[in-house]
Amino acid sequence: MERECKSVRSVYGKTLVKLGEADKNIVVLDADLSCSTQTQLFAKEFPQRFFNVGIAEQDLMTTAAGLACTGKIPFVSTFAMFATGRAWEQVRNTICYSNLNVKIAATHGGITVGEDGASHQSLEDISLMRSIPSMVVIVPADSEETKQAIEFAAKYFGPVYIRIARTSLPDIFDSSYKFSLDKAHVITEGNDISIITNGETLVECIDCADILKENGISAEVINVPVVKPIDKETIINSARKTNKIITVENHSIIGGLGSAVCEVLSENYPTRVYRIGINDEFGQSGNAKDLMNYYGLTAQKLAEKIMGILK
Repeated sequence: MERECKSVRSVYGKTLVKLGEADKNIVVLDADLSCSTQTQLFAKEFPQRFFNVGIAEQDLMTTAAGLACTGKIPFVSTFAMFATGRAWEQVRNTICYSNLNVKIAATHGGITVGEDGASHQSLEDISLMRSIPSMVVIVPADSEETKQAIEFAAKYFGPVYIRIARTSLPDIFDSSYKFSLDKAHVITEGNDISIITNGETLVECIDCADILKENGISAEVINVPVVKPIDKETIINSARKTNKIITVENHSIIGGLGSAVCEVLSENYPTRVYRIGINDEFGQSGNAKDLMNYYGLTAQKLAEKIMGILK
């Protein structure tokens, strides 16, 4: 199904501007990528509260930590690969160990970074961030969810990691949607199989459920924007209903959403889980849509995979 798509990075930049107008303690830092991350919108409106540290991601995180110690609310942006990989020690030891009020809003996660290739396609960022104590991990799926996630992060005290897609995404939610730290969302109810996902793959899973329905399969689609702390109750209740779980993510199947769901179910309601994502390999250069298809993350490929599993 063709849908009109919007830039979620642009929504991030515009939301920062509105938050900055309301709260003078909000500051924004970037690592020489403000055009790509869209923090340039904040820089234009509030140049005295914007800091470009250059291509020095470790300095980016420690500078944000210092600003947080003075009562500021720093939003830090760069590509996910560099925010979570190059600066992991600073995020762990300087920000999270002291539970500092720093918000890391990283763009360009997953294979949909596209032509920049494997070196820039972070397939491990969710795993890296959710392994650190004190860190909240959020993966929004569209413009509205991104906006509300950023607004939540500004009010929440403590470190937050938000993965913002490079690609433009279709609207799934409207203004009636309510983002919650504690609650996942059942998008469509079903009885045969549960599909648990977030971020860019949510729309693909919704379309996949439509294809499955045409083939007599009732799929429950659950959006889990908050990977940590994860909503155990919704996952367990769905597993009790269908007894078959599929997780879908634009991330390695190791350590991300699929692993988090397996952890919940193994301890509370042991259920067979099939993880669909990137199978312990690096990405590659290519068009984002082509890569989604190649790695089996499009609606049609997901439906084929799920029908095969059910057989």
